[in-house]
Amino acid sequence: MKPVVIINDRTYERVPVKTHLISFGEDLVQVLHKYAGPLFQQGDWIAVSEKVVSVCQNNVRHISTVKAGWLAKVIVRGVKKYPNDIGFSRPEKMQLVVEISGIFRVLLAMFFGALGKLVGIRGIFWHIAGKRVAEIDGFNPAGMYPYTEYAALPPQQPAKVCQEIEDKLGMPAVIIDGNNINVKIIAQSRQVPVDKKAARLILLDNPMGQDRELTPFIIVRKVRD
Repeated sequence: MKPVVIINDRTYERVPVKTHLISFGEDLVQVLHKYAGPLFQQGDWIAVSEKVVSVCQNNVRHISTVKAGWLAKVIVRGVKKYPNDIGFSRPEKMQLVVEISGIFRVLLAMFFGALGKLVGIRGIFWHIAGKRVAEIDGFNPAGMYPYTEYAALPPQQPAKVCQEIEDKLGMPAVIIDGNNINVKIIAQSRQVPVDKKAARLILLDNPMGQDRELTPFIIVRKVRD
């Protein structure tokens, strides 16, 4: 990753925060206090991986509990394949979408998503499927054990989580859904000094290392002129 980026003529340093392998059900605020606290400076804000939020919430599914049905297997045939990201090409991961959104809604999403592709519009499937299912992460054989066997579901009450981090630790926080394809700001606390659009641009190259790098947090620091 580039340690520094320039967005809207302003320079930002991104400081990766290395942690231990965070376990299911750990206290996110305590983990941030331990590892990010000593590095955090006045004026900084922190980006938190949505995956680690879900892990701390124990909001996950083991692959042994997921059996891909016919609909999931049909959908993945039309999913765009990426050379550097598994995306939703694994039937078990798509099965979670079916279970969360429901068969009827997924069928509607398939229909209108296919129409959208015909006219060059992508993303309709995820918009109609709703329930933030595009945020599901995991079941990636290239990932780090045990996350190869687990899927992290969309974080619960992400805005509340961000505000809790800010209130308890004095760290304005954003939660991001970042991968090798795109970056999305899921939520942010009140005192983050940039809006969601700027925050996304600052983190657009997905500077986090959520696997063997063990850097699921990024401190963002504006560099003074």
